[in-house]
Amino acid sequence: MEFNKTSLSLEEIKFGFSKFPLKYGINLEVGNGKVIPEIKYFPRVKEDLKEEYINITKEVLNRAVDLGIKDLQLETELTYVETGNPKLAGEIVRSQRDIIEKYAKEYNINLGLRVTIADMRDFRKEKHDEESFTKMLETFEEVSKNGADVLSIESEGGKELFNYSIIRQDIIGIVVSLGLLSILDMKKLWKEIVKIARNNKVIAGGDSACAFANTAMRLAGGMKNNTIPHTLAAVVRSMSASRSLIAYEEGAVGPGKDCAYENVIIKAITGYPMSMEGKSSAVAHSSLVGNVAASACDLWSNEQVENIRLFGGYGPEVFLEILYYDTKLMNEAIKNKNQDCLKKILVESDKYLDPQAYVLSPEVALEIGKTIVSEKDTLLRTIFAGIKLVELMTKEERLNLNKNETRFLKVMKTTLEEISKEPYKKVEQALPTYEQKISEYRLKDYF
Repeated sequence: MEFNKTSLSLEEIKFGFSKFPLKYGINLEVGNGKVIPEIKYFPRVKEDLKEEYINITKEVLNRAVDLGIKDLQLETELTYVETGNPKLAGEIVRSQRDIIEKYAKEYNINLGLRVTIADMRDFRKEKHDEESFTKMLETFEEVSKNGADVLSIESEGGKELFNYSIIRQDIIGIVVSLGLLSILDMKKLWKEIVKIARNNKVIAGGDSACAFANTAMRLAGGMKNNTIPHTLAAVVRSMSASRSLIAYEEGAVGPGKDCAYENVIIKAITGYPMSMEGKSSAVAHSSLVGNVAASACDLWSNEQVENIRLFGGYGPEVFLEILYYDTKLMNEAIKNKNQDCLKKILVESDKYLDPQAYVLSPEVALEIGKTIVSEKDTLLRTIFAGIKLVELMTKEERLNLNKNETRFLKVMKTTLEEISKEPYKKVEQALPTYEQKISEYRLKDYF
């Protein structure tokens, strides 16, 4: 699908509502007037993974019943072990599905199950490990047949160049990895995922730039400890929306993956429901975007929590309770017509503190979305998305930037504008140099 304009206005970018709501699973409606918790978990034991997932599912649903939760999505994010064993992955999902159907019937809960496949490809191998690529598709097929409602992945095509470039603050390398390599890989991958989803009558949910923008976010760190400029991490987030959009151009319809913080930009463009994570994902990583990320969510997630024992129960059931109270607050605001007020508070509590929060505010996300859809060429739209954010940050006097951040902002502006004048020439000049510097990177593998 081609998006030549943004689907939402600024007023329409808000939590609990999307232009194109989804109904799937067992009577679950997403993006149709309420925010729904999406609990994500990680197995603790490795000996009997199937039994571990069965226990997690029962514990989570028992807590849901105790809390009186009526709408819930579970996310099973498969590890390399399960992804590499399609039959095992199918058995796990089938077991979970049986439990989900039992609880839905007995307790009248509306439930959905997202299954995220691991990108297990070894990018050091030629043609990006075609054996593993085939195995991933087999696993998508198995989980689709055995009870998954939504299919997702955090794909990593282009990451070998991105990792080299981000730590060196190499802007042209970042542009090539996000605007060329990852997009080529996304097109190849999502064409197949959408085909599998349609054949099995399930939903192609979406991808995440976790391997790129979240890597930059972690390197940028907090107010004290950081490895790269926060302005650079914010620009990477803006540019990453261009590659994440490919999934939807190939036929995905959401709900977008929770760890794709760029989903606020994707929602503005597509109008599809999106999952987001923020303060309740502190169990998995720290960030400076805990509240602003909630301003446009339709599903609200915790990222990942290991199935370990806490005072309040096992990790997944404890974090489900935290998510539930978050969503209760947002849904009460919707019910009492205070949504705009709460949305404003969520945004402004983070927006000007850091560039990484600024880029996720609906106003800024909408401007980036407009920039992306105004350009058909995927390399150019990636570059222009970065330039647009640089321009907005440069003009915003309220944004908290120290001298080093301000200095780097000027460097990015000059560099990105220079690249935009002759983008393909600049990229062609840069490509051979990276093959000499990065042993696992081969351009031919992307074509």
